[in-house]
Amino acid sequence: MNEEIKHCDATSELEYLKLLSRQYPTAQSAASEIINLQAILNLPKGTEHFMSDLHGEYEAFIHILSNASGAIREKVDMLFSSTLSENERAVLATLIYYPEEKLAEIGPTVVDINEWYKQTLNHLIEICHLVASKYTRSKVRKSLPAEYSYIIDELLNTDFTLHNKKEYYDNIISTIISIGKAEDFIIAMCELIKRLIVDRLHIVGDIFDRGPRADIVMDSLQKHHAVDIQWGNHDILWMGAAAGSRVCIATVLANSVLYNNLEVIEAGYGISLRPLAMFANDVYAQTDTECFETRTPNDATAYKPKDIALGARMYKAIIVIMFKLEGQAIMRNPDFKMDERLLLDKIDYDKGTINLGGEIYHLCDCDFPTIDINDPYKLNSEETDLIEELRLSFIGSEKLQSHVKFLFSKGNLYKCFNGNLLIHGCVPMNEDGSFMEFDIGGKKLKGKAFLDHAEKIAYTGFYGKPNSKEKRFGEDFLWFLWCGKNSPLFGRERITTLERRLVKDKSTWVEPKNAYYDLTKKEEYCEKILKEFGLGSSRSHIINGHIPVRSKDGENPIKGGGKLIVIDGGFCRAYQSTTGIAGYTLIYNSYVMRLSSHEPFGGAKNAIRNNTDILSTSVVFERLESRIKISETDNGALLQKNIDELKKLLEAYNKGIIMEHN
Repeated sequence: MNEEIKHCDATSELEYLKLLSRQYPTAQSAASEIINLQAILNLPKGTEHFMSDLHGEYEAFIHILSNASGAIREKVDMLFSSTLSENERAVLATLIYYPEEKLAEIGPTVVDINEWYKQTLNHLIEICHLVASKYTRSKVRKSLPAEYSYIIDELLNTDFTLHNKKEYYDNIISTIISIGKAEDFIIAMCELIKRLIVDRLHIVGDIFDRGPRADIVMDSLQKHHAVDIQWGNHDILWMGAAAGSRVCIATVLANSVLYNNLEVIEAGYGISLRPLAMFANDVYAQTDTECFETRTPNDATAYKPKDIALGARMYKAIIVIMFKLEGQAIMRNPDFKMDERLLLDKIDYDKGTINLGGEIYHLCDCDFPTIDINDPYKLNSEETDLIEELRLSFIGSEKLQSHVKFLFSKGNLYKCFNGNLLIHGCVPMNEDGSFMEFDIGGKKLKGKAFLDHAEKIAYTGFYGKPNSKEKRFGEDFLWFLWCGKNSPLFGRERITTLERRLVKDKSTWVEPKNAYYDLTKKEEYCEKILKEFGLGSSRSHIINGHIPVRSKDGENPIKGGGKLIVIDGGFCRAYQSTTGIAGYTLIYNSYVMRLSSHEPFGGAKNAIRNNTDILSTSVVFERLESRIKISETDNGALLQKNIDELKKLLEAYNKGIIMEHN
């Protein structure tokens, strides 16, 4: 039997090598590729850039993406600290971040524009040469803008210290300027620098909600050359809404109305809120809405009293629908174990009280004209028509569907990359340090196995056959991931939205966190989690978002003996009063891991006009003993596998087992 298996394996391997020989038809071509791949393995690891909890703050996101958390300014200072003034270096860095806008501003102020073009092009080529030095010439070529690829390749690979080459180089620059292409070329060089400075971007969850334009963030991510996304609970909610889940749609709208974040709905995704506004004005015009006043930004004077009143009515209308739909989802899915969140039937509508876990609390408001006390979770006919109209708008938004498909194609619940575990929320754990078991659909799973299973259900919720039982369950599960009991994306025992709106006693607002968040303050539990995911080298870390780090209170984002890094520091303005900063980002290059904390961003217009960067404080918390090479990365392992296969092919050629062909 063993001999048969060996023979079968040998036959399969020979067939594979024959297929490989079509790509490398000669011994020489196979040998050349081995040499090429072996050389790549010895190059330094590319820079990874980690961001999380963007929450629609598109201006700050685009700026930090453009400056690579300060890495570009670092290169500018490294090259030109002795030849350019502080202001000149700031102008050059701003030009790289915002080339078109900065060129429009600088052009009219320069006396000798051709001389400025020449100097600027020389500076940009020098920076580009530096950031391209860690890549193969082939990889850089693939990154070049098509219209200038040959010229940039020549400039980056010309040794202009040689007299003849210096003349050649200068002639190229002069020709670019003389034919009126200097600004186009400058823009192309700036974009190339931004592309090469970071090899891979990781978004550790929560692109959506709170901030103004998550759709603009998604547009930028779709254009990025190498990005992966670990879904956050706010992302999964929008994914559920795009799938057509009524409870997810109601929750998305409740969040957006509460934070006066309607532009992303209407302008971003073309979803009209007029039906909701009309319903709210019709049904809730005469009700008390004091508990449902929405959050207005600092420029609240821009809002008229009638707009504020309408917002409160819209919020009350949609959140009542949300509470009803949540109850329906809980009753459909006993596996979710969320019966304690069935609260509408715990209200005494005559006395204006609610029974929470056996305790009676007074409600701030009990005026709900659409709730039938005999069947509180049933939508009335008007609510049913409204949510169906909104559902059709969500599934009919081409841009939203495109963005959510991108989240599915580039995203996961977690990702293991170069030895690190990237996860937005948590790996649910019990207080004794064991992994929490979930019984979903008859399968009892925990740890990595549960997250893998949960991800499959999420896909079914969006891509499943319309109207099928599997898709309906998948849609409900997407909502569970948003706020379910100890969900890996939510990481809490319960969500207390109703209590926060209607109960004054703040003790009812508490949302106990999963044991994961306390346990991972200790290195041993971080090591246990990493081992669960097949990771465990001295360089392995858990990289988290989700729970804002209260920096102003002295909380450290680095926990578990350096094995856990939390990079949610308040990117969103709504959280900055809690954290005291405007977010953390992480840079992991071939030398160090560097965590940067950022001050609030003054806006793109201010940055362009005054060359102001986001003020950041960087801390190198892990310096590597030796520079990491590609051979030590995940991609390196794949390349090594390719080398091993090519060596077998080369041996087959040399032994005459496979014949060379042209």
